[in-house]
Amino acid sequence: MTLLQLIIIAIVQGVTEFLPISSSGHLYLTSNLLGWPDQGVMVDAAVHLGTLVAVMIYCWRDIGRMIGGLFMALRGRRSEGGKLLAMLCIATVPLVLAGATLVYLDATDIFRSIEVVAWATLGFGLLLWLADLYGMTLRKIEHLTAGSALAIGCFQILALIPGTSRSGITMTAGRLLGFERAEAARFSLLLSIPAILASGGHAVKEIVESGNATLTANVGIAMAVACLTALPAIALMMAWLRHAGYGIFVFYRVILGIGLLAVAYGIA
Repeated sequence: MTLLQLIIIAIVQGVTEFLPISSSGHLYLTSNLLGWPDQGVMVDAAVHLGTLVAVMIYCWRDIGRMIGGLFMALRGRRSEGGKLLAMLCIATVPLVLAGATLVYLDATDIFRSIEVVAWATLGFGLLLWLADLYGMTLRKIEHLTAGSALAIGCFQILALIPGTSRSGITMTAGRLLGFERAEAARFSLLLSIPAILASGGHAVKEIVESGNATLTANVGIAMAVACLTALPAIALMMAWLRHAGYGIFVFYRVILGIGLLAVAYGIA
């Protein structure tokens, strides 16, 4: 891929990664409209690592609390930061097990088709709408229990289906469990850290070990672009969710899903 292609992919990835609108759906649509071949799982994962930096910048207070909580736990003391870290670990386990299974079976590309992306974008978008419409808004992130963290983690497995949207499905789970909109999004952001670190770190390692210096440099630039575009997208989403619902994202997903279906079945 050329540097320009990587930069465009990075911008699309950065803007859409943490919004509940399916970054993979946008990447497929971008590639199709511009006549590019699929960039592949490795490039996707590497660019994801750039967005990870944006999350860590935005969530620095929570990350600091969790680090402090870890040290307190090592001294046998409980803290809110330590509890949040424990909930994050519990919620991550299902995805790690499911992802490892796909890697072991060499089936990481099994769902990678525009038809799957289209239906997942549409279907899981409507599920988010239902969860947001009927879910209560009583709980904050401090009210997380091991059971609710595990439930959100199990929902996150569905994000292995391209088009589902990892952020969208975890926010859906949060709303179904009664968490406030912004709080569901906040935990979704934190939950992205281990998920992206695992997939993105492995991809970058393989790219570096490939010995292709040009590709390595270009991917590094794309990661930086993804970070710079993801940060304002996160800030705007969180500001929106403090005062409004997920309806605007659902509406957008429905339009995107219909557009992808039209492309997939040769209507457009």
